[in-house]
Amino acid sequence: MCICPLTEAGCHARNTRMSEPLPDFLRTDRPPVPDLVEVTAVQPFHLDQKPVRGRLVRLGALADALLSRHDHPEAVGRMLGEALALTAGLAAALKYKGSFSIQAKGDGVVPMLVADCTDDGQLRGYARATPEKLSELLSVEPSPGAGALLGSGYIAFTCDQGADMERYQGIVALEGGTLAEMTHAYFAASEQLRAFVRLACARTPHGWRATAFIMERVAAGGGIDELSDEEADDAWTTAVSLASTLTEEEMLDDDLPSEELLYRLFHEEGLMLNRARALSYGCRCSRARLSGVLAGFPDDDLDHMAEEGVITMTCEFCNHDFRFNRAEVKR
Repeated sequence: MCICPLTEAGCHARNTRMSEPLPDFLRTDRPPVPDLVEVTAVQPFHLDQKPVRGRLVRLGALADALLSRHDHPEAVGRMLGEALALTAGLAAALKYKGSFSIQAKGDGVVPMLVADCTDDGQLRGYARATPEKLSELLSVEPSPGAGALLGSGYIAFTCDQGADMERYQGIVALEGGTLAEMTHAYFAASEQLRAFVRLACARTPHGWRATAFIMERVAAGGGIDELSDEEADDAWTTAVSLASTLTEEEMLDDDLPSEELLYRLFHEEGLMLNRARALSYGCRCSRARLSGVLAGFPDDDLDHMAEEGVITMTCEFCNHDFRFNRAEVKR
């Protein structure tokens, strides 16, 4: 029953117009990507009365969902998985609204590596490889690390809180053979903070898995200042020695909960667990967002992009193709 002051014909006409497709710049619908949340992916911890805090990140099935969107060779997938876990672990230590990202640019066979995590735990990332050069490298070095894949360049750690807030960014040269070593260089140069980082990623019988263990020495305060410098140094040295016993098998074992793994390491050191944080599949692409990107191109460029009247844009994060009718773009 129609309860508006329109005639029956008027209601029919209105409903017909409402059923017409929305223009691209209004379409915020998402592509078919996994709706996946790891509820306890990030487990923060600290050692009671000791200058030690950290986070253990276990991506679990989320790693497989993110990495399986691309058909990367094993070495590239491992590096991207480590970057995703590392980004989530570093972001969890910050108080911010927006996104925290790691971006590496080099002259190697993987010239671009990006991972970012929002303040509410939406995680995404991608690696851009040069297939021909990558094949040549893998023929010589079957399991290259991040240093060999990225080459010379820089790695940037960025906290972006939007246009109204100042963006914080730390940049260091790509030094070291692994992402963990590059992160140590960042901490030493930018944060002036002593840290221990261990990363692991592999394709297991259950799919891709990725883990990051990040531990930092914190400044005095909250009772820690009662320790002498020598006692604080000893506490940090002991924590690093214990954390160094972590194996890749332990880090990637689905049957070993984070709480149990941390207990194995630090049960004699006053282990204190904080509230765990969730991570989710976080690609934020949409037709509306990409339509806005296309609107910035001149007509000649749009004509050049079109093939048989269709412009195809691929989201590098989720590897989903969006197709736009050239005649409708910028109309």
